[in-house]
Amino acid sequence: MKRRDFFKVTAAGTLAASTQVQAREQRVLSDDALGILYDATLCIGCKSCEVACKRANDLPKEHGTSLEQQYGVQGTWDSGSDLNSNCFNKIKVYKHGKAEMKDRATDGYSFIKRACRHCVDPGCQSACPTSALTKDSTTGIVSWNPDACCGCRYCQVACPFTIPRFEYDSPVPRIRKCSLCKHVIAEGGRPGCTDYCPTGASLFGKTKDLLVEAKRRLELQPGEAADYPVRFLGSGEFQSHKVAHYVADIYGDTEGGGTQVLTMSGVPFEKLGLPKLPDYAAAWKSETLQHTLYKGLIAPVALLGGLVTVAYKNTPKGDEEGGDDE
Repeated sequence: MKRRDFFKVTAAGTLAASTQVQAREQRVLSDDALGILYDATLCIGCKSCEVACKRANDLPKEHGTSLEQQYGVQGTWDSGSDLNSNCFNKIKVYKHGKAEMKDRATDGYSFIKRACRHCVDPGCQSACPTSALTKDSTTGIVSWNPDACCGCRYCQVACPFTIPRFEYDSPVPRIRKCSLCKHVIAEGGRPGCTDYCPTGASLFGKTKDLLVEAKRRLELQPGEAADYPVRFLGSGEFQSHKVAHYVADIYGDTEGGGTQVLTMSGVPFEKLGLPKLPDYAAAWKSETLQHTLYKGLIAPVALLGGLVTVAYKNTPKGDEEGGDDE
């Protein structure tokens, strides 16, 4: 077989195999899955959630990394510019033009929360070759197991929200990200970011109930006063706020197959750095295809064997035997 013919056959075989692969069923949200509803219209940018997150997860302060310190401003609170191995929760800001009106895309501004969204069908877990990333079947919390991690960092590439962070400054590096304060939840508590949010911008509860609350807010009349639950659903605590002009959608309801952390905003989500994703998880298609083609390493071994055969048949006899002596 000529080399060109071999590649044609191999390509055709691979295409035929891939068309026979049936994607596994998409994972669905558990009735008891826990999450957070972040309402950017209620966020005042106080960063209490950042401080509470560090306390709850015993994270060190970040010195010399804040934007304030970069510009020589002293006496401000500890604040890095983005997520890192010592920062699992970050409040960022969108600004446009004069930035005079809150929750407006033009000449306005809005805050946005950056943290793990605990996807219903997480790409990080799907890409992990050692099952170091797991998703709790009840709470849906995505966690990392240090004993299983091989340090490949595939999870960083697979996450559409660029959430997982690697400890480059440690001799024994870890993958670090929000775990929804599962150690606190296990003791009957709530995530630090929600427990210390003064306005209810970050609200904890079951994701299915948070969706109901989010849809209720979309039905409210902009400009009127309304009561919003604080800290967690069922807390009995409420605050009255003026209803903003919401974007008529709930980010995380369907994006990427759904996420347990939901977002509401008065500014289009893409302007806040949230990617536009299809209504299905990438892992839904890619995982079945990869696991089928690579099962038992049959396809790679067959391809390698074919390449070796072609190389052998196309090697001149003189080269094979070391060449003719002059």
